[in-house]
Amino acid sequence: MSELRIGVVGAGLMGADHIIRIQNRINGAIVTAVVEPDEGRAKSAMENAPAAKWYPNVEAAIADKAMDAVLIATPGQFHEPVLLPALAAGLPILCEKPLTPDAASSLRMVEAEVATGKQFIQVGFMRRFDAGYENLRSLISSKDQGELLGLHCAHRNPSVPESYHNDMLIFDSVVHEIDVVRFLTDSPIETVEVKHMKRNSNNHSGFSDPILVLLKTKSEVLATVEMNVSVKFGYEVKTEAVFENGIAEIGRTSGMTTWFNGQISTQEHMSFKTRFAAAYDSQIQRWVTATKQGKIDGPSAWDGYLAAAAVEAGVKALNTGTLQNVEYAAKPDFYK
Repeated sequence: MSELRIGVVGAGLMGADHIIRIQNRINGAIVTAVVEPDEGRAKSAMENAPAAKWYPNVEAAIADKAMDAVLIATPGQFHEPVLLPALAAGLPILCEKPLTPDAASSLRMVEAEVATGKQFIQVGFMRRFDAGYENLRSLISSKDQGELLGLHCAHRNPSVPESYHNDMLIFDSVVHEIDVVRFLTDSPIETVEVKHMKRNSNNHSGFSDPILVLLKTKSEVLATVEMNVSVKFGYEVKTEAVFENGIAEIGRTSGMTTWFNGQISTQEHMSFKTRFAAAYDSQIQRWVTATKQGKIDGPSAWDGYLAAAAVEAGVKALNTGTLQNVEYAAKPDFYK
């Protein structure tokens, strides 16, 4: 197989960005199909993929044999109707987070994949491909600074649209920390607790942030997550790790610093698209390479299910103000 023919499902912000990425920065792949019910939006995205053909639904693209693999970039509630026919067609899949919006449907996707006898699904938790997180995971595993005791995480956005509501703090944003804390510690999250800071006056009506989320892993590592989406100054994601014999931090701004008029100024990212651009590139390049070898190279459908289960507990913790235990189904031997 010379070039992997990719069908991108969803031509919104994320899908359009991936189309540009695949066409311009990924080796060994080409976008040949764009699946999007809005023809105008699809045609706009396809300006960056001259070999692509538009399809209103994934079934039409599958019937036309338009692709060798599928990249799903629709909102989470639309993932299952794409995942099932793609699995039935035996197509490798990179599915943006979440796998699906809830634990029950994510478990159905796990069971559907197990029934095929092969791993086809990779979930798009791109932080696992960020150099800072990879380096921190290596440091934790090495025990060079002793055992990991805790993590302090901050996830900050300049603003969110009025359609962004309280539960999205967990299922759309903290979900990244839920996955990456487990990635760093190699231990499932056992409990979730949520505390509200003083409400930010920048919040739109009916919305309240920032929040502090406490994630406790089975290995007894406590991670604090400041989730703050109305902080104006920029987009920032960073993590501090507390060890027995030292401290490590990743995610500090690496933009240009200027000294001018008695002030020191450092540029900050304003979007996840630039903050994690290299991580997205690495994720998709590795997925393309692995797909050609008949495997995945990243978070599995089972990882997607574990995140969905913890997210459910997190949303309940947010809405009740109580500590919630995370309940998981037994792990299939298929993923062991």
